[in-house]
Amino acid sequence: MFAYRLLMTLFAGRELAKRLSARDWPAMRARLGWIAPSREANRIWLHAASNGELASARPVIDSLLADGHALLITVNTDSAREMALGWHLANTDVLLAPVDLPGPTARVLRQWGITAHITLESDLWPMRILQTPGPVLVLGGRLTERSAKGWARFAPLVRRVMARVSYLSAQDSGSAERFVQAGLPETALGPVFDLKALYVPPQDQPAPALAETFPRADTWLAASTHEGEEDTILAAHKAALAQRPQLKLILAPRHPRRAVEVAKLIRAHGLTCAQRSAGDDPGTAQVYLADTLGEMHLWYRLAGVTFVAGSLTDRGGHTPYEPAAFGSAILHGPDTANFRAAYDRLTQHNAALCTPDTGAITQALLTLDTAEKQAQLGQAAQVALRQSTDLDALMRDITNALDA
Repeated sequence: MFAYRLLMTLFAGRELAKRLSARDWPAMRARLGWIAPSREANRIWLHAASNGELASARPVIDSLLADGHALLITVNTDSAREMALGWHLANTDVLLAPVDLPGPTARVLRQWGITAHITLESDLWPMRILQTPGPVLVLGGRLTERSAKGWARFAPLVRRVMARVSYLSAQDSGSAERFVQAGLPETALGPVFDLKALYVPPQDQPAPALAETFPRADTWLAASTHEGEEDTILAAHKAALAQRPQLKLILAPRHPRRAVEVAKLIRAHGLTCAQRSAGDDPGTAQVYLADTLGEMHLWYRLAGVTFVAGSLTDRGGHTPYEPAAFGSAILHGPDTANFRAAYDRLTQHNAALCTPDTGAITQALLTLDTAEKQAQLGQAAQVALRQSTDLDALMRDITNALDA
């Protein structure tokens, strides 16, 4: 425990120094657990790391609220906080999560009257789990082989944390086995269930001018790209343009703050660029740089083909559930560790194409050259990614765990 607290103190110092330099006083107060509720109520504390995890939990959140629960939602990022605030949920407050040290954690538990804690995927924080007075639930729990090896360095602490978990639904069977090996009681293990399969597409549509500029059959999306991936993607786009000159690429970096760097890279490849955040007209550009937050669903709607990024480097890949929900044909790189079970199902059903390099991406773009071919692959992905259980069954388990 001492080693963990030392590491968390160092992390907290770095985080608070960043907020201090930006004079972000509300964030500092939230990180230290100094924000109190405006009204008293017993609350369930639900925590999500960032936008993707939070969006995937929206059906669970709505169900909990419909059952009369009051929520405190915490997140690790400013963008996720803004997204949750934009939902305007009743009986819900949204804050940046406190640093996982005894003082900030105890203040949140006490001031907000926390009765239970629900955390998502791999964001398990020992202090909150150990100090929460009521049941602790983990939904869509993910524990990779690499993370399990890291956990082994803190084996006594991990076993204490796992012993406090009342219910855990793992994202895949491998994670479920590793959680049990780490100390999770087998009686706490629920069915395998990937929360991201609950993703419900927002209903808003792209502006008519965008829809006219980007015909779906001739548009592909590179979703949530990281440094080191854009070169491969842009080279593939340039090569495909030689045979499909009408082809359009929407490039959406995972971190919009990299927009200047990515725009320079686009031009270095000899491609024309229009930038979303600058309000540029995309009509004559070969690449549309979608450097904004909260609009990815618009790009999925426009794209007949989506390359799911984070998979050409060692980042484990991003979710295939979102492009599948829009019927977009899925391409991905070889590194899909974050969603291994989902990509295994896609592979078994021939419902996605693994494109590990420029040549493979180019060939896929030339092969998937009609709306019919794209729709066929997109629909196959929807079938492959269907879950064996559903939201109703999951909510029954959650209710039973909360009432235990």
